[in-house]
Amino acid sequence: MQNYLIRNIAVVNEGRTTVQDVWIKDHRIEKIAPNITISGNYTEINGEGKHLLPGVIDDQVHFREPGLTHKATIYSEARAAVAGGTTSFMEMPNTKPAALTQELLEDKYTIAQHHSLANYSFFMGAANDNVEEILKTNAKKESVCGVKIFMGSSTGNMLVDNYLTLETVFSNSELLIATHCEDEKIIRANMEAFQREKGDRLTAADHPLIRDVEACFESSLVAIQFAQKHNARLHILHISTARELQLFSNMLPLAEKRITAEVCVHHLHFTADDYAQYGNLIKCNPAIKAPENKTALWQGLLDDRLDIIATDHAPHTWEEKQLPYLQAPSGVPLVQHSLLLMLEYVKKGNITLEKVVEKMSHAPAICFQIKERGFLREGYYADCVIVDLQHQTNVNKENIHYKCAWSPFEGHTFPAAVTHTFVSGHLAYADGVFNENVLGQRLAFSR
Repeated sequence: MQNYLIRNIAVVNEGRTTVQDVWIKDHRIEKIAPNITISGNYTEINGEGKHLLPGVIDDQVHFREPGLTHKATIYSEARAAVAGGTTSFMEMPNTKPAALTQELLEDKYTIAQHHSLANYSFFMGAANDNVEEILKTNAKKESVCGVKIFMGSSTGNMLVDNYLTLETVFSNSELLIATHCEDEKIIRANMEAFQREKGDRLTAADHPLIRDVEACFESSLVAIQFAQKHNARLHILHISTARELQLFSNMLPLAEKRITAEVCVHHLHFTADDYAQYGNLIKCNPAIKAPENKTALWQGLLDDRLDIIATDHAPHTWEEKQLPYLQAPSGVPLVQHSLLLMLEYVKKGNITLEKVVEKMSHAPAICFQIKERGFLREGYYADCVIVDLQHQTNVNKENIHYKCAWSPFEGHTFPAAVTHTFVSGHLAYADGVFNENVLGQRLAFSR
């Protein structure tokens, strides 16, 4: 294992930025201090003028393997993640077949073990008829990130709308329960009304009116009621509406919260006004909604009602996205550009660099109780990323690493660059070049 000494770099960690040297040895951060002197073989990196951040931990991605590998693979998307400064991911169960048994769940870990450049974990999937399999995951609570419940329409047999199933899972799961909250009945009623009115003339601009604010709020409210009833550990994914913010609190430190919430980069960036330009390319569930929701989400993020920034990275082929609205699948590829996008908002003055690190690195580690990651601390795994805030990144076909080979940011220039990404002490990416001779590790949890 190669060792590294990063000199004179601005270390961003736990609310402070200080210029330090950082010594990376045998997978871990050995020392953080001014003017470190060491002997032996190591590679020195000049960090002057750059920033060192903890690697991004993305708690919600869809890497499509197994069964949907024409869209993406664990190999391709983990590679894209690392190029964007994401060192660890937690992947969702709606693959083919869906991860609804312990055997299918472990199959995904085996794939990642052999192919993922980033660190990894996978959610156990919930359906109306697999409660016994879900509860078996209690025995793996130190090695599985959580249980995922789709409380709205989803891929395959994964809509959980049976209240007895929900009651059993919320009352018995010892793992974090992550929910996709949209009310299926409201969505169906809205769809029927819009189809009566517009027939096959529906477009992506109708998406936030069909999958509307009420659908999100009512489903999130139900999930919270179940969690409060059973004191379950609930994490609601991809909050997209101003109204839902009233359901969450900033009165407790994150480590003490039993109910937490996530916001995704596309809901912080796009609004319903952008469907005119992007159409189905930004069609996703829950939908990107009217501008006042984006404004409220930023407020909720900055005042800590929203705990984590993630992506819900969900690639589809270009051809699939060109289909008419009703046939085009929902989802946007984002994991390579999420950190760059948030750095753009740092440069614009919307958020501090320290707050970005809190929401993309520290908070996921705290929320999921990830062992020895998410912070730049001596003794922790060296998951870290060097960024240059004086260098630009132009997104183009040549540097998009998703298997689907497109991004809504194609043609956009970010006012920052990811120059180096370390995964468990391994320099996995440097100046546009991947080093794939060492792979990522399975995440471990302190539960």
